Amino acid sequence: MTIMDGQSWGRVAGRTVVVILFWLGLSARASAQGPAVHYYHHGVVPPGAIGGQQLQRGGPLAGFFQPVEIRAPRGALVSLAEGMRFGAPQPAPLRVGMLIGQVYRLCLLNIPLHEGQEVFPTIELLDRLYTPRGQETRFPIVIELTAEDLALALAGKYVTRVIYLEDPLAALPVREGGQAQGWFEVPPGQDPLAVADRLGRPVAILRLGARVPDPSRGIDAEFLFGCPLVKYPPPASRAPPKAAAPAAPGAPLQPGSDGRRSP
Repeated sequence: MTIMDGQSWGRVAGRTVVVILFWLGLSARASAQGPAVHYYHHGVVPPGAIGGQQLQRGGPLAGFFQPVEIRAPRGALVSLAEGMRFGAPQPAPLRVGMLIGQVYRLCLLNIPLHEGQEVFPTIELLDRLYTPRGQETRFPIVIELTAEDLALALAGKYVTRVIYLEDPLAALPVREGGQAQGWFEVPPGQDPLAVADRLGRPVAILRLGARVPDPSRGIDAEFLFGCPLVKYPPPASRAPPKAAAPAAPGAPLQPGSDGRRSP
């Protein structure tokens, strides 16, 4: 199902995280018993408007770097705007920590079947995941840029993808594993943000296909949304040292040995 309003396409992508299923279940059940919801926000508002309103509501959102995993077709490169410029392109998937309520500008290049062309999507984080302390990087928000979405953007379409956490009472009891992120297209006349809100809890919005940088303007802070801070995960820990070879019979013990010799 696809919504096409002029040049606009809307999609929603869902993902279930086990550690928050119970909390989401209580929330969904309470909202189902309440009155009809009047949606103040719409998926067509400018990037940053919804995230900014989320921060004004308070809670443990401001200053929190939510781990995000950016996926793209094999071979594509991802460049994140940092320090008022685009950083070095990196292969996908790319994991970074992004601030809630901020908008991040990316550049996708080396796109398969579209080499030489570039797409400049934005990611707006609306909410965070409440994972066990110390396990935040195990449960990133997955944002997938599919080959189809990139082709639509290069063809002049405007694609909006809303990522949400599924309502456990309505979600299929199927584990995703490492496969592609599930998604579906919103019917014409429906707001993808409102649909995602009915199905779960929206956490991010991906937009692509609207703007490209103007080289004549030089550094465009507005286009880059001010380049909010990002946090990269620590480098992988080094491999543990190899075990020392057994000492020869009668050889003196080495410092740090366990006091045993080979027979």
